[in-house]
Amino acid sequence: MDPHADHVLEGDNSMYAGPSGLVVPVVTRGGLETGRTGQSEGAHRISGVSPQHTPATKIWYGQVSNEAGFRSVPHHHGEAETGGFVLRGRARIYFGERYDDYVDMEEGDWVFVPPYMPHVECNLDRNKPLTWMTCRTPDNIVVNLEQVADAALRDWMDRP
Repeated sequence: MDPHADHVLEGDNSMYAGPSGLVVPVVTRGGLETGRTGQSEGAHRISGVSPQHTPATKIWYGQVSNEAGFRSVPHHHGEAETGGFVLRGRARIYFGERYDDYVDMEEGDWVFVPPYMPHVECNLDRNKPLTWMTCRTPDNIVVNLEQVADAALRDWMDRP
């Protein structure tokens, strides 16, 4: 096989062609992301790559932030697999029956949340915001669930 030979491409990506007929990368400039995406109280999501404003059909990639001390309402992401990266801050995710269990994360940690898993995303820091980079497939599905009291979340009220 000649390493200098033209590569033969498999598959058809013509559905991503722009008005000129060319298939090109689509850039979302900083500050021009969209907030037109699934939301839940206590978490603000902006979309960088998604069906809402790019030709993407099978991925949602964005930034999720929680203000100091905030936590999301219980929710799940339907059929979507979720990957997260803690960009800034300290995070906690409550899960399990009645949200009895949790995992804590800090800057540089990655997390996978399986489809249909009810959870609560929390900012452990009472003084600084928390910022995640999050990727979901196929889209940013957000199914908000019934609220739970802060006191019902183990170790939430007495966190440092």
